[in-house]
Amino acid sequence: MTAMIGKPVNRVDGPLKVSGQATYAYEHWENDVGQPLYGFIVGATIGNGRIARIDTTRAERAAGVQLVMTHLNAPVQGIPTPDPSVPLPYWVAKPELSSPDIHHYGQPVALVVATTFEQARAASNLVDVEYTAEPGHYEFAARHDQAYAPKTLVMGIATDTAVGDFDSAFAGAEVKIDQRFTTPYEFSQPMEPNVCLAVPHRDGEELTAYVSTQIVSAARARIAKTLLMDPQRIDIVAPYIGGGFGSKLAVHAETILALLAARQLKQPVKVAMTRQQIFQLVGMRTTSSQRVRLGAERDGRLVALAHEATMYANPQEEWAEPMAAFLRSLYAAPNRLTRHRLVPLDLQGNEDVRAPGEAPGLLALESAMDELAHALAMDPVELRIGNEPTRDPERDVPFSDRRLVECMREGAHRFGWEGRPARPGSRRDARWLVGYGMAAASRGHPQAPTKARVRIGADGNAVVQSDMTDIGTGTYTILTQVAAECLGLPMDRVRVELGRSEFPTSWGSGGSWGAANSSNAVRRACEALCEKQRTADGRIPAEGLEAEGEIVGASDDPNFTNYSMSSYGAHFAEVGVDIDTCEIRLRRMLGVFAAGRILNHKTARSQLIGGMIWGVGAALHEEAVIDSRSGAFVNRDLAEYLVPVHADIPEIDAIVLDGFDDKANALGVKGIGELSICGAGASIANAVFNATGVRVRDFPITLDKVLPGLPLAEV
Repeated sequence: MTAMIGKPVNRVDGPLKVSGQATYAYEHWENDVGQPLYGFIVGATIGNGRIARIDTTRAERAAGVQLVMTHLNAPVQGIPTPDPSVPLPYWVAKPELSSPDIHHYGQPVALVVATTFEQARAASNLVDVEYTAEPGHYEFAARHDQAYAPKTLVMGIATDTAVGDFDSAFAGAEVKIDQRFTTPYEFSQPMEPNVCLAVPHRDGEELTAYVSTQIVSAARARIAKTLLMDPQRIDIVAPYIGGGFGSKLAVHAETILALLAARQLKQPVKVAMTRQQIFQLVGMRTTSSQRVRLGAERDGRLVALAHEATMYANPQEEWAEPMAAFLRSLYAAPNRLTRHRLVPLDLQGNEDVRAPGEAPGLLALESAMDELAHALAMDPVELRIGNEPTRDPERDVPFSDRRLVECMREGAHRFGWEGRPARPGSRRDARWLVGYGMAAASRGHPQAPTKARVRIGADGNAVVQSDMTDIGTGTYTILTQVAAECLGLPMDRVRVELGRSEFPTSWGSGGSWGAANSSNAVRRACEALCEKQRTADGRIPAEGLEAEGEIVGASDDPNFTNYSMSSYGAHFAEVGVDIDTCEIRLRRMLGVFAAGRILNHKTARSQLIGGMIWGVGAALHEEAVIDSRSGAFVNRDLAEYLVPVHADIPEIDAIVLDGFDDKANALGVKGIGELSICGAGASIANAVFNATGVRVRDFPITLDKVLPGLPLAEV
């Protein structure tokens, strides 16, 4: 058997993408579906209230306009009903233009469909809408007294946990940290916007949706439930996705409206969100206020720890992110408390954004751990190692594979951590204050039901099929590697086909579950295929051989009950802070990670570095600002919503420790897509403190927050 798994091979879809032959949803054209019409979404200009009057007369008379759809003429749609069979809302109906009620700024109030995009956009300005505005609640800090406890967190995780007697232990601790950290609204903003090309067949009784989605099965289910159709009459086509980062786990208004219009007009209709519309129509990471309390003995041993996260939620679409849940298995302490609360606001629903709750949660916790190390005059690495648990401290089960200490030791050695300035603000490089920071990384290992099909022809070539998606992360490549190794074929004799609802069902790409789930389903399909071939005395009939493979979800896998499973890592960062202006510059960054077996070292490193850069954004750049009068995002474009650019990212490296977690799955693989964002921002925040002696707890860290606390420079 040829060893292919783990090899740093180039992306098999790379030549198609660089030559423009990889067709994305908006790029399907006459040869595929015929000349489409174009839709443009008209959004509400208030944040709460009702449509008092809407007049579409001028828009309907405009050049090229074929349809103006509003709540007055939109078809009847299904209502959102929670589905207990899935722990996430992406499969639930999401009607559009179903009521005159306005629940957030930018909510669709009309769809204009015309012969060209320019005609549709121009006519959208001719839709006359009058509103009855009502007072809205848009300010998170002003509503904390309204916070309430959700029933469960995302993925069915418990909202609160308590072990021991935290209050007494914390009161009696020799050294205490009790701080509150705040994080802002953040957005995914992939290069490809949210888009759908809707194509009707048989007078609209059947539909094809070329859609940018991370989960094909969720897109199909949401469409079927919303349009009140048999899902078997809906085909989803999504072979190439231009990034998702959580924003395409669910389909949004662009898809539902395109399909409604195509079905009514009996013609193909394209709808793409503009960049500004994405800020108001696609969910964002919630803002948060997190209280972290750490109680320790003088030797650094934690005796009490608590993490309480309060975040925003839309009452119409409650979403509770597990910001404190990771703490339940990260550090040892006999007395523990985690708590999550939601503050209702009149904003669009929040969603996954570039790693679930661990990303903002570790930003707070790992900053607090650095504060504790400073208070104890301890090395931050040694403080964490001294509180390493031998078993899951809340579930009391063994870890499947835990190499956090090894990541920290290896990272400290490679980074030169021994050269860290012992006293904050003590190292100068000309006009720059220099500081080092580190933080731990942890991300749970999800597993979801996944199927794949493998077919081998009489010519000996194999085809792998799954509705799994490739959002730019390398799915085509890793599945080619897995199938090639399992079948004993060279990679050029394996073709992977993804992203169609006619293929076996998966949970797609997201949540760090995609690679591990799909690769293990493909492995099982290959094993079944090889068994069929053995039964046939090694012969392949003219019609070929075919087999399917399947894995179950975590709730049906006893290993997820008997073991605590996560991936781990350690971040190290060096920053410079200008002594006069407080301009903050990342100088170098290193991450060391342990995530079981690695399927492709090249694509894995790319993913890890990308996550680390997101951590830079969370620490120093990203912040979406609300207009408290309307609930609109003020900086709703990429000119003012800041993300790291090339000039912000100097030397950066990611190291992966080879491993194999035999409790996770047969391939020993765990997800890495989100691991490297978790904790990355905290390492930078801790480096800023080490450089300046100024601790910023309100993210992002900007010069105006550092400057008031900076000592006057020596002349």
